[in-house]
Order: sequence, then C-alpha cells, then structure tokens
Amino acid sequence: MTSPTPESSPPGGNRLLETVVELADTLIDDFDTIAFLQLLVDRCVELLEVDAAGLLLADHHGRLRLIASSSEQVRLLELLQLQNNEGPCLDAFRTGTRVSHPRLNTAGAMWPMFVVAAAEAGFEAVDALPMKLRRDVIGALNLFRATSGPLPPEGLQTALALVDIATIGLLQARSIREREVLTEQLQTALNSRVLIEQAKGVLSERLGVDMDGAFTTLRGYARGHHLKLADLARTILDDRAGTHELFRQREGAPQRRSNPA
Repeated sequence: MTSPTPESSPPGGNRLLETVVELADTLIDDFDTIAFLQLLVDRCVELLEVDAAGLLLADHHGRLRLIASSSEQVRLLELLQLQNNEGPCLDAFRTGTRVSHPRLNTAGAMWPMFVVAAAEAGFEAVDALPMKLRRDVIGALNLFRATSGPLPPEGLQTALALVDIATIGLLQARSIREREVLTEQLQTALNSRVLIEQAKGVLSERLGVDMDGAFTTLRGYARGHHLKLADLARTILDDRAGTHELFRQREGAPQRRSNPA
C-alpha cells in the first residue's frame, strides 16, 4: 500500500491539525482565555462552511457573558441574545444539547427578537453548540450561515471536535488555577500558623503565662478588636519596644503553669 501524497490530503487538513494543537495547549504559563476562545471562533469561520461565529462563556456565577466574536455584527447579535434572554446560544447552554435551525425565517415564534436581528445582519441559518464535559456546561458557540440549510455533516463533526477540545482545555486550565489557589491558600495558612506560634512565645514570656494562656489572650484580643489572628501576631512580633496593649495585660492574665515536682 502506498502512502498518501500531499495532494490526497483533505483541504485544510494541515490548518485543522494546527488548530487542534493550538487549542490543546493550555498549559503554557501565559495562557490567555480570551485569545484562546477568539482562536476557536476565528478558526471555525476559516475551516467550516459558516460565515460568522460567536461564543458566550459562563462566569463564576453561572451567567453567560460574551467572550469572542468573528465580527461586530455577531457581537451585537450575541449581546441582543443576552439582553433579551432568548436565542439559540442560550438554549444550547441551558439544555446542554446542540440547537440547530436551518431556516431562521421560520423560527419567529421561538426567538422573535433574535430572528429579526439575525435577518437584518444577513444570517439565515444557525447552529449553537454547548461547551460541555459530562454535566458541566461552561458556555456555547454560535455558528451563523448566510444561506439556509443544515450544516454539512463533515463541518458539524469538525465543529463538535473543536468545541470539545476547547472545553477540555478550559476546564483543565481552570483546574490548574484552582489547584494553584488552593496551594497558595495552604501555604498562607502555614505561614500564618508560624507567626501565631512565635507571637504566643513572645506573649508567654512577656505576660508570664503558659502557651495556652498566651493563645487565649491572643485570640480574645483578636476577636474583641475584629482582627485576624495572623495580622495581630505580626503586629506583636513587630512591636520590638513592647508598647502593644497586650504586653500590659499581666494583671488578670492566666498564670503560668508550674511544672510538677
């Protein structure tokens, strides 16, 4: 069997492969979500039989936001969907399933304002694909065509593949950021604990109380003055002159435990 020649490769095959590689690479240090999704939108218009594309992404409250569009017309059309709470992209996001309408002029009962605006923009057909992994729907991609009729099967298959890759990439990047935030939070907690232990030692020495008594005093003061324990501990450690109010609480403070004979 002979190997296929370059002439036998499908049109745009190299470009599609480049796109897949670019969408899969979300592990770079300077990963940019907006540039990433703009790439998805632009390449859909370039590689598929569509005339325009737009993408809505859910924020941390679950509300859809416009994040990328291939033209100003599409940007306005997507914003209209959000403002009027109607349109294929919103339905795809809500249901987690593909929403397709090959003849928008017959969809007036479904999306009255969107259909009028889409016709004015020159679009006659639309496909909306959810960005979904299992039950997690994070956004939706709109594909617009200037002629009526369904999206060709090959184009639909490619679009679904690109959306899946982009979705996995975004969720992977989000997971990495969440892990980094968690690691940072844990390290901050550990650092704070060190400060608190050091402050307990200072108070124990200055007030003549044991470590438990020092911590009780530290915590009580923090609560009474609406301070974080770590912030108060840092203040105690920085007060080299010993002028802090806590240093003058010797009277009435819990006494140091005596060591058993």
